[in-house]
Amino acid sequence: MKGREKRHKRVRRKIFGTSARPRFSVYRSLKHIYAQLIDDTLHHTLVSATSLSIKKGSKIEKSKICGELLAKQALKKNIKNVVFDRGGYKYHGRIRTLADRAREGGLKF
Repeated sequence: MKGREKRHKRVRRKIFGTSARPRFSVYRSLKHIYAQLIDDTLHHTLVSATSLSIKKGSKIEKSKICGELLAKQALKKNIKNVVFDRGGYKYHGRIRTLADRAREGGLKF
């Protein structure tokens, strides 16, 4: 088992998303970043955003746009409070940028 997977499982034991406070899950690949709000009680994705459709900009800029998109969609569905699940990644770079933009967009962690 890889290090990130071990860290992710350890974090997931403690973090649980509900309909009132969904889990803000992040996945980072080499080229793109994916974020979604998940209700773990129903096993249902409420909102999702990805950098796949964003053509221009660096990886950091794509993360900023993705965070803004997720926050806008969440506010449309009346979701304001979330639990942040960094997915076993360090809280820096693209992960931090995504989280900061989501906060600026109106989400509370």
